[in-house]
Amino acid sequence: MHRNLRRTLLKAAALITLTAVAIATLATESELYGDIHIEGEFESLSQTRQRQQQQHLCQRELPSIFFQTLRNTPVRGNGSTIYYHRIELCCEGYRPDPYTGLCVADCAHISPDNCRNGFCRDPGNCECFSEFVRNEQGACIHTCPIACQHGRCYLNGTCVCQKGYVLDNETRLFCRAHCPKECGTHEECVAPSQCDCATGYRRTSELGCQPICAPDCGYGKCVAPNQCECFPGFIKRPQRNVCEAECYINCENGFCESRYKCHCREGYRFDINSTSCLPECQDNCGQGNGVCIAPGVCRCFQGYELRGNSCVPKCTGSCGSYGKCLAPNICGCGPDEQHCLYGSCDANGHCQCPFGQTHFIDRCLQLQHIANQLSSLDRRKDRNQELKYEFYALIGRLFNWMWD
Repeated sequence: MHRNLRRTLLKAAALITLTAVAIATLATESELYGDIHIEGEFESLSQTRQRQQQQHLCQRELPSIFFQTLRNTPVRGNGSTIYYHRIELCCEGYRPDPYTGLCVADCAHISPDNCRNGFCRDPGNCECFSEFVRNEQGACIHTCPIACQHGRCYLNGTCVCQKGYVLDNETRLFCRAHCPKECGTHEECVAPSQCDCATGYRRTSELGCQPICAPDCGYGKCVAPNQCECFPGFIKRPQRNVCEAECYINCENGFCESRYKCHCREGYRFDINSTSCLPECQDNCGQGNGVCIAPGVCRCFQGYELRGNSCVPKCTGSCGSYGKCLAPNICGCGPDEQHCLYGSCDANGHCQCPFGQTHFIDRCLQLQHIANQLSSLDRRKDRNQELKYEFYALIGRLFNWMWD
C-alpha cells in the first residue's frame, strides 16, 4: 500500500513539473489571457450597430418653433442660431427602416410600391426576387408560370397577351399596352391605343407633356423631372434644387431674389428671426395654441386639441352645460368666466366640485391638500395671481377696479 501511494505521489509531482515547464515556455513566446483575441478580427455587436446607424445619416437644421410643445415655453435651438434646431435624419435617397431604425435605401421614386417583392440595393436600384420582373411602372410582378401581366400563362411557361397588349420587348415576361400610333414626346402607352404623359410629366395646353419640378425651380427652368437648369447669374445652393441669387439668409421654403431678400412660396410668410419662410395657418392655430407645421396644418400644444383648423383647450371630463373650457383643464363658469379647475359649472354660474372636495380660489381640492397650495413662495405667488383674477371676475369689474 505504501508503494502504491509513493508511486502516485511521484506521478503527480512529474505532471506538475511538466505543466510548469510548458507554461514557462509559452510565457516566453507570448502572453496568455483568459480569452484569446486577435486584434481587428472581431468587433462588438454594439460597435457594429453604431457604425450601421452612422451610415447614410445626415444632419439638418429646422426652425426651432417646430419643436415647441408647450404654449408658453418656446424652444431655444441648438443649431447655427437659437432659432434653428439641429437634427439627424436619413440622407437623401434613404429612409428609416420601421423595424431596425437604420437608414436603408429608398426606391419609392422609381417603384410605386417601393420595390416590394425585391431588394432596394441602392437609391433608385430595385432588384426583383427570382420569378419576378419589373414592369413599365417599376413594380416587381410575378412571371409565368405563376402569372403574366395582361396575359395568360400556359404550362410550358409561355405568356400569351390579351387583345391590345404585346410582350415586353426586353424581358418577354409580361405584356405592355400596344399603341399602333407612336406616342408623342414624353408620352407613354398606358392602355391599348391610349397615350398619356410619362411619370414625372404633366400635360399643358400649349406645350404638351412638360416635366414637373417640386417645388418650382425659382429663377430657372425645369428640364426633366425634379431637375432644374438655372438662368444666367443664378445658382443652386448645396442640398437645394432651386435657382436663386447669391444669398446670405436661409430662405427655406422660398428662394432668394437678392442677397438679403427672400421670396416665399404660396402658403408661407417670411420670418425675420429664422430668415426663412414659415407656413401660415388660419387664425394662427387658435391664437397661438399650436404650431403651424405646413400650410393650413396645425400641431397643437399639450393640453390643446385640433377642432376644425384651430387648436382649442382641452378639459378632462366636462365643464357641464353651463361652462366652457378656457384653458387646459380650466373651466369658465357663467358670464364672468369664474375659473373652475377639476370641477364643472352649475346653472347659477358657480363652480361645482366632486363629492368630498371643496372650491379653493379657482380649483376643486380635498381639504387636506389646501395647505399644500401655500407651502412655498412660488405657490403663494401663483395663488395670489389667481385670487386677483377671481376677485376681478366676480366683483372687481363692477367697480372698474384693476388690481396691480
